[in-house]
Amino acid sequence: MPQFLDHSDPDFETQFTTLLNAKREDSPDVDAIVAEIIGDVRNRGDAAVIALTERFDRIALTPDTLRISADEVAQAVAQVDAADRSALELAAERIRAYHARQMPDDAQWTDDAGATLGWRWTPVSAAGLYVPGGLASYPSSVLMNAIPAKVAGVGRLAITVPTPDGVINPLVLLAAQIAGVDEIYRIGGAQAIAALAYGTDTIAPVDKITGPGNAFVAAAKRRVFGKVGIDMIAGPSEILVIADGDNDPDWIALDLLSQAEHDESAQSLLITTDAGFGRAVADAVNARLETLERRAIAGASWRDYGAIITVPDLATAATLSDRIAPEHLELCVADPAALSDQITHAGAIFLGQWTPEAIGDYIGGPNHVLPTARSARFSSGLSVMDFVKRTTLAQMTPDALRAIGPGAERLAASESLEAHGLSVTARLRKLNDR
Repeated sequence: MPQFLDHSDPDFETQFTTLLNAKREDSPDVDAIVAEIIGDVRNRGDAAVIALTERFDRIALTPDTLRISADEVAQAVAQVDAADRSALELAAERIRAYHARQMPDDAQWTDDAGATLGWRWTPVSAAGLYVPGGLASYPSSVLMNAIPAKVAGVGRLAITVPTPDGVINPLVLLAAQIAGVDEIYRIGGAQAIAALAYGTDTIAPVDKITGPGNAFVAAAKRRVFGKVGIDMIAGPSEILVIADGDNDPDWIALDLLSQAEHDESAQSLLITTDAGFGRAVADAVNARLETLERRAIAGASWRDYGAIITVPDLATAATLSDRIAPEHLELCVADPAALSDQITHAGAIFLGQWTPEAIGDYIGGPNHVLPTARSARFSSGLSVMDFVKRTTLAQMTPDALRAIGPGAERLAASESLEAHGLSVTARLRKLNDR
């Protein structure tokens, strides 16, 4: 059973704080292992990647077979059911249209001093996308990572996807094809992150790495950050549903289970103004767990980390929601837009009872790569902005330098950076000699 919390209880704050601080991340001490793997890949390149892939994925490769060939892609894609293809194409179309609106504009202007200032946006040259393999094969993640990169104008897009025992997921390859991925490598784990970051004879290095993975992948991304950019360090999935009593308990139960079935460490929370409705949702979850395919995983998540919180009003719900800063937030209330306006911290918000979080995972349009573990307080989900960078522009005319240069001289002197000041002074003297 999940925890039941009531805002009116004298010890609510203690209980809520304990819930908020519960450690869910499966964080075995993998850093030393990952450091060794990264060092091996840096030193031996392809040979290390091949040896590690044989060890962990039970598949023997050569430099020539690290990359999945165009013929293999075509053969795999031909196996995909027409309805599955259609669904992926629809999702890709919607994701592409949504992210196209995120492209920022360049700007340039001349200020009152006569200086021309501005900025321009340019894409990273190459990006690497990590795609989980095996049982956790997610073609939707391929679309969500690759399409924003392509919309941003990334010139080269490589993905790594482990293929345990040599099994390739045709849907993953189709998603890569639809999204315009340039290279696909059948490798995974920390060795894939190292190969993307540092390069090997076969795999050229990239500038940015995105995509979810296990604890080894997360640790590897931490270690290569700085050599390359990364999107985020993602933890277990989470959902918070704020619901009044005017909802179908079974719908809310399914929404909670949609995240619980991801991982035993996932967290599903319900905040409601109706205690009776909360109990009805708990009963509906138990009923669904009798038949759900992934009931062992979902049941463990719900038992260990699930919670139903009763509050006196929606304003209190909004306050608690901001403290949770959930990855996914559903607002199943009469006026979801008004409640949304009261909430600052959330990775993605789903407005109204007709907008289940699963729509966002697949086909809504916004990205499903979102901040977890309360990091929505300071970060955002994956977007086009993750694949572009801003370069500032400045041009001084002689009159502009005459107007603002003395200020630079003074500030340089205050910081005891003589050459800084002199670089301005030399030019001002030239102007004064005219």
